[in-house]
Amino acid sequence: MDRDIFCKGYTWGFFSREGELLTDKAEESMKRLASNGLDWICITVNGWQETFYSTVVFSMYGMTQTDEEIIHAVKMAKSMGLKVCLKPMVNCLDRSWRARIDFPTEEGCGYWEKWFRSYNNFMQHYAKLAEKLGCEMLCTGCEMAGMDKQADLCRDMVARVRKVYSGIIMHNINHGDEMRFKWLDAVDVIGISAYYPVTDAENTGIDTMKQRWAEVVKRLEVCHEHFGKPIMFAEIGVRNEEGCTAYPWDFHYRPEKKTDEQEQADFYESAMAATWDIPWFCGYFWWDWKATLPPIEKAKENRDFTIYGKLAEQTLKKWYTEK
Repeated sequence: MDRDIFCKGYTWGFFSREGELLTDKAEESMKRLASNGLDWICITVNGWQETFYSTVVFSMYGMTQTDEEIIHAVKMAKSMGLKVCLKPMVNCLDRSWRARIDFPTEEGCGYWEKWFRSYNNFMQHYAKLAEKLGCEMLCTGCEMAGMDKQADLCRDMVARVRKVYSGIIMHNINHGDEMRFKWLDAVDVIGISAYYPVTDAENTGIDTMKQRWAEVVKRLEVCHEHFGKPIMFAEIGVRNEEGCTAYPWDFHYRPEKKTDEQEQADFYESAMAATWDIPWFCGYFWWDWKATLPPIEKAKENRDFTIYGKLAEQTLKKWYTEK
């Protein structure tokens, strides 16, 4: 296993509002996160487009982290001894999932070419910033299935990034898409949003989770062997709500369900037990840790993906500090 690439990481600051990353609370949040034994952190930047069929990607006052904030956050992370993955992410103001961004491809339409001109400008800006700041990794896209079908345009995008950025290039596909996009040999690391269902209504508990993760690993190995690239979980996580391990990707609260910290912790335990020692597997950016934390006495009331103040935080720290 290449420990220079292996990421004992977590994603930090997603959907933070303008100015939030410059606060003392943000520093306190990152310090608490780092104390769990991290050696990497994934810092997100929110880009936007109007709808899933818009062709212009843009920054938005109040909702996109400024360069000043990103510079501050990266320097703060490095002062704590963390390596940094910078992750620019496109979101849709119409609340469509970014994977739905798609256009007709009939000859002469030109929609994808127009969109990529805008996306390349977006990615070039952050690639240059990542290079300037010494970010060790850059993510060139997250769960963009429509985009990822455009193999030639994606190869061109990565080639453009390599001209201005010298670090590790990771691209983040969704679980289930491991063999779908033929151009993934162009990147250094294949990242997967690993929201794999590992239980169901009849089969629950950590033993079931371990069995399901073993099946996932077989799929990941096929992906690794096909592309010849290391695999990582660029996103992975689950909420602390009963039954969520059957649909880890789902962010909707179900108030009729009770909270279940043990199920969340078992998801962490079983995922890391299944993948930690695989030579071609290179780590995790768990989803996600907020830039502003609630008071610790309120942490257990939160039903989101964060593990701050929950049982799974102890599980993460055990793996990240003892392994």
